[in-house]
Amino acid sequence: MTDLAGKVFVITGGNGGIGFGLAQGIGEAGGAIAIWARNEEKNAESVSKLKSLGVSAHAYVCDVSSETDVEESMIRTLDDFGHINGLFANAGRAGSGTPFVDLSLEEWRSMMTVNLDGVFLTLREAARQLISQGVGGSLVAVSSTSAVHGAARNEAYGTAKTGVTGLVRGLAVALARYEIRVNGLLPGWTVTDLAGPAYENERFREITTRRTPARRWADPSEFRSVGAFLADPAQTFHTGQLVCVDGGYTIF
Repeated sequence: MTDLAGKVFVITGGNGGIGFGLAQGIGEAGGAIAIWARNEEKNAESVSKLKSLGVSAHAYVCDVSSETDVEESMIRTLDDFGHINGLFANAGRAGSGTPFVDLSLEEWRSMMTVNLDGVFLTLREAARQLISQGVGGSLVAVSSTSAVHGAARNEAYGTAKTGVTGLVRGLAVALARYEIRVNGLLPGWTVTDLAGPAYENERFREITTRRTPARRWADPSEFRSVGAFLADPAQTFHTGQLVCVDGGYTIF
């Protein structure tokens, strides 16, 4: 059984979808949660839900693409909890579906700013804190199966998520000396607010469901156990890995 009692984990974008599923899993294992996300109302709702389950939780308004926001959120988190034991870089934005030949440089850069730069900023801030604490920890970057298969009409999204996997591998090597594990999580098609428009498209939902061996989309709650696993300090030799939770989508 995973025991995260006394451990504190930051989850960016933890106020809904997969991020909240991760928060639930860590909380069920006894861990405390610091949510960093932009929507203050959703933050409050998520904290209330976690507390109703007996989980210690706080939320902080944070735009992960802002270096200042990230630094200030870490300061506030440490003020409330005293330390952290890891961070899940989960916050991101969905692709627009714009054909590549019509994709503007502005839209391309906007995607990179949130889905790649935001991951860099939050992982860097967490790594600095974990190194200064000197007791190791766990960093997890949420990528996507779009980093594995071709993401037509979402090339910017797929490229950003592929960049995240490269960052995971590099950090796993660089931070191993500090006993900091770094892994990536690649979710498959999941029913979330971000993926809502795709899920509501009956033809697209049918095609993706047919290609998924599990023959359905995932529910965010199904990421609870993998969140606890990736956070578990007992997994001392597990680093540099890309964990797919996709119902078999990437192998079929």
